[in-house]
Amino acid sequence: MQKGRVLITGGTGFVGRHVVGAFCAADWDAVPLGRKDGDLRDGGDALRLVRFYAPDVVVHLAATCGGIGANRAQPATFFRDNILMGVNVVDACLHVGVSRLVVAGSICAYPLAPPVPFREESLWDGFPEPTNSAYGVAKRSLAVMLDAYRQQYGLDSCYLMPTNLYGPGDKFDLERSHVIPALIRKTLEAKERGAGHVDLWGTGEPTRDFLYVTDAADAFVLAAQARGVTGPLNLGSGREVSI
Repeated sequence: MQKGRVLITGGTGFVGRHVVGAFCAADWDAVPLGRKDGDLRDGGDALRLVRFYAPDVVVHLAATCGGIGANRAQPATFFRDNILMGVNVVDACLHVGVSRLVVAGSICAYPLAPPVPFREESLWDGFPEPTNSAYGVAKRSLAVMLDAYRQQYGLDSCYLMPTNLYGPGDKFDLERSHVIPALIRKTLEAKERGAGHVDLWGTGEPTRDFLYVTDAADAFVLAAQARGVTGPLNLGSGREVSI
């Protein structure tokens, strides 16, 4: 017997496909939404989609995101798209009466140099790292919005902050990829050229927390079922790995 219907924005993307699979494995009726279904930056489209599918739960994964290069080149796009999509999805869930909303934030919302490992109480201790601050502030703002809608309207929601995810179906475009696929591609291409070195962003000394994407997907299922749990909550492995 199915537990209910879950609508997953960004459900056709790298993380979304795994989240859809995890919900199906947990006996949910999982409905993925992709760009072809509508534009979540448009409030009318967002409301139409949530109203049409009438889900019990919404998981908001849809985002405009990428690596350091893309963040530097398109900060306005990253801020505008993510703010609009988040606001429109939250509003639609309120108007339709969705019983539970899970929103994916980002560790990019953290300030420039919080203590390692990152702890949720450090989230508001400073401004995000400059190269991705537009994206980080947009994502952080959604945590504030969820708190406000919970207090004023009683919207049951949870805010998760996934760490650096990797796994099958990842992007290898060097302008938009994240750390692990970028390192894989750069290393393979350097080997094919017979190069004696690999060019990386930064010094190589910083550490990162990496999480396999299917583990992250399982966490979104748990968050959807944990009514009343609000966050912000880190979603990671708890292990630091140097570049």
